[in-house]
Amino acid sequence: MFDFEPTDEQQMLIDWVKRFAASDLRPMAHEAEETGTLPRAVLDKGWEMGILQASIPETYGGFGDYSAVTGALALEELAYGDMAGAMAMMTPGLFALPILLVGSEEQKETFLPPLVEGKWTPYSAALLEPTFDFDPHDLKTVAVREGESYVLNGTKTIVPFANEAETFLVYANLDGKTQGFITPAKLSGIEVGERNKLLGINGLPAYKMTLTGVRVPLGNRLGRLDAHGNPAGHAFAPILDASRVALAALAVGLSRAAFDYARDYAKDREAFGVKIAQKQAIAFMLAEMATDIEATRLLVWEAAWMLDQGKPAASKHAYLALTGATDLAMMVTDRAVQILGGHGYIREHPVEHWMRNGRGIAILTGLAIV
Repeated sequence: MFDFEPTDEQQMLIDWVKRFAASDLRPMAHEAEETGTLPRAVLDKGWEMGILQASIPETYGGFGDYSAVTGALALEELAYGDMAGAMAMMTPGLFALPILLVGSEEQKETFLPPLVEGKWTPYSAALLEPTFDFDPHDLKTVAVREGESYVLNGTKTIVPFANEAETFLVYANLDGKTQGFITPAKLSGIEVGERNKLLGINGLPAYKMTLTGVRVPLGNRLGRLDAHGNPAGHAFAPILDASRVALAALAVGLSRAAFDYARDYAKDREAFGVKIAQKQAIAFMLAEMATDIEATRLLVWEAAWMLDQGKPAASKHAYLALTGATDLAMMVTDRAVQILGGHGYIREHPVEHWMRNGRGIAILTGLAIV
């Protein structure tokens, strides 16, 4: 049996994140979406809460232990404030957590302390590719070993903060397997293209990126060494599972925000002498929204718990959680727009923004991680 009662430390972190989401993320969300710019002060303040640092052991500069459950709880609350802001604030985790999960001891000791001990710095990751048939297990970006280097060639898209990142974790196809490569931004052959124009999450600056003959040292291949001192690589499943749970948690937080807003609007809005929340059609929609949110929330928490416990079925449940959360986000945000009627279609109310963000859950693989 599992217990989802938060520990004292988890509850303290959740309370901090809730306050931050309400006081900092939600108020700036509309302007960030319209202007495409997130205030750096908000990122710095969010970083100081130590969400990522709490997942990194003291040995590597953090002050806690890795927990997918804690990460999922935090992301859910952040997304309740603003999904783009949540993803932006946690972008360094796209680089740090895969190293923690599957990196070598040397990689952990080299790359984690500078990241978690300093101020918020845009370390990033590049997984997504601009192809209609994108498959994280069959990437078009390729890595080929040449002597003491791996040579990377390919094109990536929706790479957060690519224009200012110090180092990337670039995923490429090496002999049929998806492998990560720690890739400093200063390496020759990396070209950051134009900023992506997206339907939603426009507060998160994301860019196209081209790699042409980028040479990465053998030691920068993510993973451990074999008995002969050669790079042995890593399993990709732990990274993909952690990303799926993270995206599902974001979807739950987003859905909760849309539900609460629509519910409060329905309780306040009057039509033909009665609050619209008393109309059966509206009441039934709100009831179904609330039920599905709670059901999916438990599915996400269970998947995160299974990751922490190393359960063999964790990958399956991470996939199920994301599948359910993807449908949830679109259903809840669409109904929130419907409940607001004409007000749902104008930008003075956030529900249309949340609906556009919700559409991205299905395609943003690799842009969040617990």
